[in-house]
Parts: sequence; structure tokens; C-alpha cells
Amino acid sequence: MNSFIEIADPIHSTAPPLITHDEALAILNAETILTESLHRAAEARKEHFSDKVRIHILDNIKNGRCAEDCGYCAQRSNSQSGIDEYGLKNENEILENARQAKQAGAYRFCMVTAGTAPSIRAVEDLSRVIERIQREIGIKVCLSAGLLDAQKANRLKSAGLDRYNHNLNTARSHYPEICDSHTYDDRLETLRHLSTAGIAQCSGVIVGMGETNSDLVEVAFALKANRVISIPVNFFIPIPGHTIKNPRMLTPDYCLRALIVFRLINPDSEIRLGAGREGYLRGLQPISLLVANSLFASGYLNVKGSDIKETIQMITDMGLIPQTESGVDLAVHENAFLYAQENFPEMYKSN
Repeated sequence: MNSFIEIADPIHSTAPPLITHDEALAILNAETILTESLHRAAEARKEHFSDKVRIHILDNIKNGRCAEDCGYCAQRSNSQSGIDEYGLKNENEILENARQAKQAGAYRFCMVTAGTAPSIRAVEDLSRVIERIQREIGIKVCLSAGLLDAQKANRLKSAGLDRYNHNLNTARSHYPEICDSHTYDDRLETLRHLSTAGIAQCSGVIVGMGETNSDLVEVAFALKANRVISIPVNFFIPIPGHTIKNPRMLTPDYCLRALIVFRLINPDSEIRLGAGREGYLRGLQPISLLVANSLFASGYLNVKGSDIKETIQMITDMGLIPQTESGVDLAVHENAFLYAQENFPEMYKSN
């Protein structure tokens, strides 16, 4: 019998920003003392999310063959990235991946498809998969499948989908620099359809695509204006064949400051460590969990990421608690030694 206990997440962010545009710029420009900004962000994170950390696992259920020209993406049209291309995975394969994600300790299973927008038939197929995951496995689901209209959003809602990802990626003013096959307003329209349908919006950014600090602050406030409840903060990974014109050099200090800005502008939103966290935050990854309250593990679509066991260990080492989909804590810091013995037995084998 499935032991899934549905604990509803908020649909919208409601807490007001804790900083102004100018204060956010000062943080990104390193005009503030990092530890002071970090403390302020950590207090906001603790108020809304306690000491819990949610792990999300991605499943690339349809890869490549995309007509869009998003300059950062390995799946874009004519990218020459050399990725494996495939159509929608078999339904049973997706369910098995969801089952494995739950067993590994994921809070949410995130399904991602390539393409501009799903067809009506694809929405029906995806809805059937979502219904089966809820019924047979019991894990929270997020779907990322491109642009949606009202009809498609309502169908996914009726299937039990509670969260949908559609990133703004960058500021309106910078958007033409990264993509010209669709517009920033196209993306905003999808967010509005999700909100109307009662599906929580997951929408984030990619830091480092040539944007200015002002651009980054602009998109943080745009996400606040749309009351986005889940914000993945990714760091640009220059995959072969990308077309980003002037990617910026990212340092661990700057990446942590960016996370602080998104937390202080969106204090009650789930701020997630996304793609690139391992390579850019480096030794500041554990510290960044004082700001972010969720993260991706086991890879980022076409880029390898940290193993989930390593991720869980990093979380518990910080005295934080991985949270399962049912609200049951995966580990308690005071029992971290016993937890490590059970989950990382290779570390305790006698020679």
C-alpha cells in the first residue's frame, strides 16, 4: 500500500521583499559585508523553512529535437552539442524513475520535456503519468514542458499536478540576448495560466549569461511580482555549442550573494540550488544552504551533478534535515552518526 501523505505546499509567495532594488544591487556589487547579508538571509530562511532541506530529482523524459533557440541549452535547435535525442519515455520507465527518486529520499520528482509546448495529446499522456505517480508511488511532482494555455494548465491540474516549472531565466531587458524564437511575455503568460489554474509556479533564473547586476535584481523582483513560490537559481554552464555572447565569470562569493538577493526579495519562496552549484559555489555549497532550502541532486538534464548520497551527507553535516514528501524527516542531526552508518556503510567497513 502506498504511504503517501499529501502535505499541501503554498500556491503563492505572499511575504513582502526585505530589501529594496538599491540594497540588492549593493549586495551584488560587494558593497556590503558578506557575513552581514548572509545572516539576514539565513534568518529569513529559518523563519519560513526551519532547518529543513528538500531534495529534487530531475528526469529528462524527452530529450532534444527542440525548435527553440535558447542560447544556453544543449537541446536547442542546431546546438551541435552531441546529446542523445529521444522521444517521450515509456510510461512504466518514468514511473520506475519516480519510484527510485522517492526511495532515494527525494522530496519532489521533476519531469522535464524538450520542446516549445506540449500538444493536446502530449498533455493527456503526461496527465496519465502524473495520475499514476500520485496513485501508485506517492511523491510530489513538478512538470516542465514548455508554454501552456489555459486548457492545458487546467487539464494538468485535474490530473493532480501541483507544481509546474517555467523559468523566466533572465530579465525582460536581457531576454532578446539569450533567445529570439519566443518572448519574455510568452513565458509570463504561461505563469499566469498556471496561477489561474491553481498550480504553483516554479520559475527561476540562470546566473552568468551576460546580464548586469541590475538585470539580476530586475528578474528577482519580477518573480516576486508574480508571487512565484519556487525559484531555482542556476549558474550558467557553457555547454559545447552555446550562443551566449558574453558569459560572465562567476566566483563563489558572487554566487552566494546572488542567492542572498533572491532570498531577501522572495523570503517565503523555496530557493533552490540549481545547475552549476558544484562547480561555481565549490566550498561555499554547505554555507549556501543557510540561504537556500532546496537543491537538485543526481544531475541536471544533460549535465552530471552530485550523487544524492553526497548531497544528503552535505545537508546533515550542516545540521540541517532532509525532508521527504510526506513531511517525515529523513535524518536528524543528533543521530547523524547512526544515519551515516546505515546509509554510507562503505565508510565504516573494517579493513
